[in-house]
Amino acid sequence: MIEKQISIDGIDPATLYGVHNKHINKISAIFTRVKIIARGHELKVVGEEARIVEFEKKIHEIIDFVRNHNELTEEDLSLLLEHNSQELLIENNGKNEVLVYGNNGKPIKARTINQKILVHDSIDNDIVLAVGPAGTGKTYTTIALAVKALKSREVRKIILTRPAVEAGEHLGFLPGDVREKLDPYLQPLYDALRDMIPPRKLEDYIEDQTIQIAPIAFMRGRTLENAFVVMDEAQNATGNQMKMFLTRMGVNSKFIITGDITQIDLPRKSASGLVLAMRVLEGIEGISIVMFDERDIVRHKLVKDIVRAYESIDKPSENNHSDNDEA
Repeated sequence: MIEKQISIDGIDPATLYGVHNKHINKISAIFTRVKIIARGHELKVVGEEARIVEFEKKIHEIIDFVRNHNELTEEDLSLLLEHNSQELLIENNGKNEVLVYGNNGKPIKARTINQKILVHDSIDNDIVLAVGPAGTGKTYTTIALAVKALKSREVRKIILTRPAVEAGEHLGFLPGDVREKLDPYLQPLYDALRDMIPPRKLEDYIEDQTIQIAPIAFMRGRTLENAFVVMDEAQNATGNQMKMFLTRMGVNSKFIITGDITQIDLPRKSASGLVLAMRVLEGIEGISIVMFDERDIVRHKLVKDIVRAYESIDKPSENNHSDNDEA
């Protein structure tokens, strides 16, 4: 056990501690493995070194917030304890941004912190990977961004793709044209589009190829320009498919790739291209990776518990596969 002093000079201690020490008590309830003693312009914290380091990082974020805003509400403190300071900045700056209006006139906005980060990062980055569990709204938010870009004439077309794992990308035996073969796999994307574009207009867009449905296997050789391109269920693309897809990018295009690496349906011999892309693309300027988690789940309240339960027993591992797919 060690003891450390943390100075809070430059701010009003009462603002940080809260009325009747309400704020400091809330902080103590989160950091139960350290003892926090608040005295004037100094905090004394006692505990194991690793726990104190964790506490210091968070308390300095809170102190910086108070220093910059000269206030600390209960809501501010809750957000700071749950998220990091960058997330809180995005939370506060993006509260009222409407992406598009739905067919029923209802405004469609980013509803959770990571949805807001996705919206924020899509402005400054031409490629965004949105990765996380089912029900977090990553695909719906992405489609809203695509529709917004089309309506504001930032792009000329929307291109949607999704690995058809069950058909092995060999769709010839299914009845109908390419669109009809892919419809079952792209239903979630259609559902989102139908929320945001009137039915007749959506049909026109599909007919004149303003909105295109393109299986990954059919994109080889194309250059995608002036387009908002969405790959959904990207965890089921192989490494070579992902590389091929990413290198289709042309002038004035935006790529958003969504997927859940806990639900990989590829054969055991093939590694997930999404898992690989997360590793090799990290740190490249112009590419952002947004990690969604159970905080973002907007489906039935039980979905959070289900996701948490499966995460506890089923940690995904990219080492379980080797990528033998052809380029």
